[in-house]
Amino acid sequence: MDYEQIKKAAESYRADMTRFLRAMISHPSESCEEKEVVACIKAEMEKLGYDAVEVDGLGNVIGWMGEGDKIIAFDSHIDTVGIGNINNWEADPYQGYEDDAVIFGRGGSDQEGGMAAATYGAKIMKDLGLIPAGYKIMVVGSVQEEDCDGMCWQYIVNKDFQGQEDARSKIEFVVSTEPTDGGIYRGHRGRMEIRVDVKGVSCHGSAPERGDNAIYKMADILQDVRALNENPADETVEIKGLVKMLDPKYNPEHFEDARFLGRGTCTTSQIFYTSPSRCAVADSCSISIDRRMTAGETWDSCLEEIRQLKELCDANGIELVIFTNPMHVLTYEKAVENGYRDFLSGLAQVTDFYNFSGINDITTNNDNYLETSHYMPQVGDRMLDVMFKGRADERLLEQGFGYRVTCGNCEEFLRKYVDGAGQNGDLAMNLY
Repeated sequence: MDYEQIKKAAESYRADMTRFLRAMISHPSESCEEKEVVACIKAEMEKLGYDAVEVDGLGNVIGWMGEGDKIIAFDSHIDTVGIGNINNWEADPYQGYEDDAVIFGRGGSDQEGGMAAATYGAKIMKDLGLIPAGYKIMVVGSVQEEDCDGMCWQYIVNKDFQGQEDARSKIEFVVSTEPTDGGIYRGHRGRMEIRVDVKGVSCHGSAPERGDNAIYKMADILQDVRALNENPADETVEIKGLVKMLDPKYNPEHFEDARFLGRGTCTTSQIFYTSPSRCAVADSCSISIDRRMTAGETWDSCLEEIRQLKELCDANGIELVIFTNPMHVLTYEKAVENGYRDFLSGLAQVTDFYNFSGINDITTNNDNYLETSHYMPQVGDRMLDVMFKGRADERLLEQGFGYRVTCGNCEEFLRKYVDGAGQNGDLAMNLY
């Protein structure tokens, strides 16, 4: 392969790629709002002479080069997060600037820069005859990744292929264009969403001692979360930081891979509270945690963390309430394929928990979700009614929503609601 020829071809497109990237950046493209940037990409692919360009039912834009049966895929998520406080930006996030080294703007790196590279990379492959015989190139601009990890490709696999095995037989490999400082990465850290809810007792702010401030209780938890993310792993600290997974002492089988991928992290991303008024003690506080897991951290190690948390709560007279998230049915089915049953079985050995996952009237109704990763407030209200008010909907309970799982009834629960989830399969028919 003539790398100098490839570099020369890429250089010839420098101005076009720069223009294209800046055009994508100019279109605000937060998750579920990617329409304008999708149109921008589709037009660019058509201008470059792609053999076929389509926008699928979910909104993903897909360009094809070549005619073979085997596929080499390039994926770039084209949605972005919001801009936050615009005063923290050194330049307009949607106009930005460029110099000899940087193109500045929201999405320039994560991940519209990758989209520009993939779009023109496929063009260069065609120009130079680098598409292998029997292969075609699939360039995907996927949507909603920031909020719905994996849903876009799940949709593609179900729509454009005859399921997962068919996709695996036709797609030789997928290149993700996530930014890596030019390195080639063979894997990435896993992700878990965690919600922590703390209950208190409200009273007037002039006599806070009469109540139990949920925000203060959460403050202690926040400090522990911070310690997990920032502490070292030596004997100077009681709470060992997640950096410990880079140490062969704590992660003997996987520390080298963990060093390659980077340490796990634990980040408080959102905080919520309820209080009767601004002059009252808060009676509830909740946080969302973004947990990234590196090599050696498994669902079993996560269970161990829950086990330690329960021991701490028991020792301090704190009631620990654990529940499983009401995952949208598309996410739930994927979780079951990847060992969710074993996790539930292990969790029941650690502590009782309320089950809200599975196939039921809630998780099969799209009106209950902003997208597949985030349920609407009315779903949370139903969960709170079950856990703290003892109000369970009989039809939903019969479907497993609100079922209290214990060590004693876990096997029955698994047989009925996980192994036999097909009994509720008719509920999901409208989604396919």
